Amino acid sequence: MEPQPSELSQGLEIFIDILFVSIPFLLLLLAYITGKVTEKRHYASIHEREGRWLNIPAINGKHLPDLPAIASAELVVGSVVISVDHFKRFLSQFRKIFGGEMKSYSSVIDRGRREAILRMKESSPEADLFLNCRLETSSVSKGQGKAVGCAEVLAYATAVRFQRTAE
Repeated sequence: MEPQPSELSQGLEIFIDILFVSIPFLLLLLAYITGKVTEKRHYASIHEREGRWLNIPAINGKHLPDLPAIASAELVVGSVVISVDHFKRFLSQFRKIFGGEMKSYSSVIDRGRREAILRMKESSPEADLFLNCRLETSSVSKGQGKAVGCAEVLAYATAVRFQRTAE
């Protein structure tokens, strides 16, 4: 016996309902996974590069006593624009309703700060010290409408090279 047309249409309606309910959750899951993988890769890159620059300090003080003779000093800058992923943006919409700290954005700011300092140091690889290191942040896009929220972090300092003594 063949199914009645009404039974077919009911089955099709149920399938379409399930499809429309599950697609947003699948897209959210995909956004979560890609955001986590991208962030994990970026942090791995940051950790590896910070290890190379560990012995050259970036100090936020203006004056240091007992410095060796300075051969040269120059202004160095590093900047980065970091965007939030769609899952973090989705989570932030709930936080806006209920209030409180947006913890999902904390890693965006942390990655931006660390990346900007690394880019600043990489712009002057021969420096012995980075003096008077400062960080500035600004919002490139507030994420209104279809725009994705972005933050720019700018790091700047004085790259100092000490005079080398002939030994």
